[in-house]
Amino acid sequence: MTETLTRSDPSTTPGVRIDVVGPRVPGMAEVLTPEALDFLAGLHGEFLGRRQELLHERQRRQERYSNGADPDFLPETAHVRADRTWRVAGAGPGLEDRRVEITGPTDRKMTVNALNSGARVWLADLEDATSPTWANIVGGQHSLYDALRGQIDFVSPEGREYRVGGTTPTIVMRPRGWHLTEKHLRVTDRAGQRCPASGSLTDFGLYFFHNARRLIELGRGPYFYLPKLENHLEARLWNDVFVWAQEQLGIPRGTIRATVLIETLPAAFEMEEILYELREHCAGLNAGRWDYIFSIIKTFRSRGRRFVLPDRAQVTMTVPFMRAYTELLVATCHRRGAHAMGGMSAFIPNRRDPEVTERALAQVRADKEREAGQGFDGTWVAHPDLVPVAQEVFDRVLGDRPNQLGRVRDDVAVTAQDLLDVGSAGGTVTDAGVRGNVSVALRYVESWLRGTGAAALDNLMEDAATAEIARSQLWQWIQQGTVTSEGTAVTRPWVEELLRDVLGASPRSPGDRFDDAAAILREVALGEDFPAFLTLSGYSRYLVAS
Repeated sequence: MTETLTRSDPSTTPGVRIDVVGPRVPGMAEVLTPEALDFLAGLHGEFLGRRQELLHERQRRQERYSNGADPDFLPETAHVRADRTWRVAGAGPGLEDRRVEITGPTDRKMTVNALNSGARVWLADLEDATSPTWANIVGGQHSLYDALRGQIDFVSPEGREYRVGGTTPTIVMRPRGWHLTEKHLRVTDRAGQRCPASGSLTDFGLYFFHNARRLIELGRGPYFYLPKLENHLEARLWNDVFVWAQEQLGIPRGTIRATVLIETLPAAFEMEEILYELREHCAGLNAGRWDYIFSIIKTFRSRGRRFVLPDRAQVTMTVPFMRAYTELLVATCHRRGAHAMGGMSAFIPNRRDPEVTERALAQVRADKEREAGQGFDGTWVAHPDLVPVAQEVFDRVLGDRPNQLGRVRDDVAVTAQDLLDVGSAGGTVTDAGVRGNVSVALRYVESWLRGTGAAALDNLMEDAATAEIARSQLWQWIQQGTVTSEGTAVTRPWVEELLRDVLGASPRSPGDRFDDAAAILREVALGEDFPAFLTLSGYSRYLVAS
């Protein structure tokens, strides 16, 4: 590791210290100030132990699922679901109308593009759309700091000017999930034990510390998307983090707003409890479709062939178990005064290919019409050219109304069996689907290793979530002895052969990371064990700078 560059003041947070052990990168002086590190030290001193215990509970819960137990609605919280009197805080200033939200990473170019997109909200993503290199993490915080102070304009190395126009979207920042660490920051606790910092607390803490007051001055507020939650206790931890952070900076309690991504199967059974735990800070829930599909595969990966999904392209939002998930989300949200936010279609336009663009626009339009018809209050897009088509669909449904909160879906009655009916997807596993998963996973991981977390591949926008689907399906198909519709047995030797073929056909250049990506894919898709997330070992092995 490099020399310690900066550290928090132990007199401010007695017994807890944060050391910066990563190399110097642009933006570091502005982002990692002594005061900001003190704030991070306080967050870790208060909450790191609870985070670790909740992660251990995730492992225990997965063991129960692997041994035959199914997720279900909790009997011990039935009173929360039955009580119809409580509501969430709802939208903060600038969040009332969220009909179109654009997602994307926080490098300077993408920041300017998102701010100029015409969307109502920008999901500034430090999670799945960001490769967590040290330069990206610090640089992303620096971009957000500058954007909120009107100093984000820049000229690219190619000489192109990037300047922010007039009206800009409300920013909602997505920190990394509870399971991820930031190994360029080292925590020393009260017992003298050292460990990496929490990625969640780091991302949240730096953004909140530097920008909360500025956001309030701008008539908006510190708003967050919370990813990868698995139960209401993890939501309770976030709420306690919010309360502590507001108290430390003298910001009124309840100023923060959070939208929780329901993107794990266990969380789908605790939507109301998650809203309840965050009710004084909650704006809504989001249907994070791609991670949700990945979570289903991960949860039931060893439970037999009835839990095997077909080719990814066949698992659409209209298959019964996915329809049940989204119907339940809308009904739950509107019953509690929370926004129900739709997700992201992977199709993206290609400005050099009109036919590809026409197909993408048609696919996205159909997706948004489905969401608006179900009662969603807004939706996501991954490309500025998709903002107009999504807005047209929601404008037609909403008119002058900011949302559909008044549409209470009392007609929805979703059971546990509806959510667990994986076989309702139907479909088949095909030779092309297996090869496609190998190709997407390899090329995405190669992009991620080079520092790009959102990659346009085959006219689809791929991020860590879609890559997780690809590699987890490969692992499950191998383990369950799946045979394709063409009669090919999905085995390790065959997938290894496909990997060599795709690797050999990939355009190579000096400095590419295809060999490293292939090594990661062999570990996470072809190994005996199933790593919980493909990015964990890749981060430690390849992205931690020294």
